[in-house]
Amino acid sequence: MIVTARRAIFACLTLVLASGPALAQSGDPVVAHVNGEALHRSDVVIAYQALSPEVRQNFTLEQAYPQVIDQLVSMTVIEQAARKAKVDADPIVKRRMALADDQILQDAYFNSLLQQQITKDKVQAAYDQYVKSAPGQEEIDARHILVQTEAQANDIIAQLKKGADFATLAKQNTLDPAGKTSGGDLGWFGKNDMDPDFAAAAFKLKKGEYTQTPVHTQYGWHVILCVDRRPLQVQTYDQMAPKLAQQMAQGIIGAQVKNLDSQAKVEIFALDGSKLPAPGSAPAASSSNAGGSKPVGMTTGGSAPGAPTLSPATAPGQLNKP
Repeated sequence: MIVTARRAIFACLTLVLASGPALAQSGDPVVAHVNGEALHRSDVVIAYQALSPEVRQNFTLEQAYPQVIDQLVSMTVIEQAARKAKVDADPIVKRRMALADDQILQDAYFNSLLQQQITKDKVQAAYDQYVKSAPGQEEIDARHILVQTEAQANDIIAQLKKGADFATLAKQNTLDPAGKTSGGDLGWFGKNDMDPDFAAAAFKLKKGEYTQTPVHTQYGWHVILCVDRRPLQVQTYDQMAPKLAQQMAQGIIGAQVKNLDSQAKVEIFALDGSKLPAPGSAPAASSSNAGGSKPVGMTTGGSAPGAPTLSPATAPGQLNKP
């Protein structure tokens, strides 16, 4: 449960902090029947909120409704067929469904926590502090290449020293999905916009320099190129509010997970269910790395590798009032 709670941090940061379109607006009318099963307005709202922030920014609930209801109908037809075929009776399927329920509960729990603690007044105060501290700060335009191991990062640095093009190497090697098309481009960012270890290394670079040694973060190993530097450009409240809200969310959720971890009674066994060897003792021959050191290239942090940039958690108009 604790491990999946850590993964929920990353999932929850993409949730809106308020309910968006009200789940009950003039009641919760039926919007479709599928083989006698009713779909309600609330089902449409939930499906709409599951869309990416970019889609929701460009399409209102009403505009997206035809596509959303069509998808819901298709999902319901398939779900009905699966239950008729008794697919849900399979023990593995039952366990997967239970784990999905756990994830939904975790996301809802953290989302409720954020709604209570992140208010417009708090975001405004954070923005005021940002404006106050902006003079004298810098931001950089950078590219990065993310790989799984330190050896891979060192090989890329060696190729750069021989004159290889950074963007080309990024397209060929990076694990960051966006970087494969952009050549590792991260655009302009400030120190607080990135993973602390990533930012510390990036801001030491002069214009045109790349890191001479690999940079390790929870996402993997990075090679970073500083394309340019400039004084920090002060953004408007509307531009900064999503980023500030997400930074608050990370701190709140991180602290809560740490608190829950400290209170939980946890026992971890080897993959075969046997007791793990005591710290410092030789592992059992049959334990095939269970509970031992992680294979080369595995990192902690929970989510799949990706750029260390922060995605907006919510739009300014969706922040709760105190």
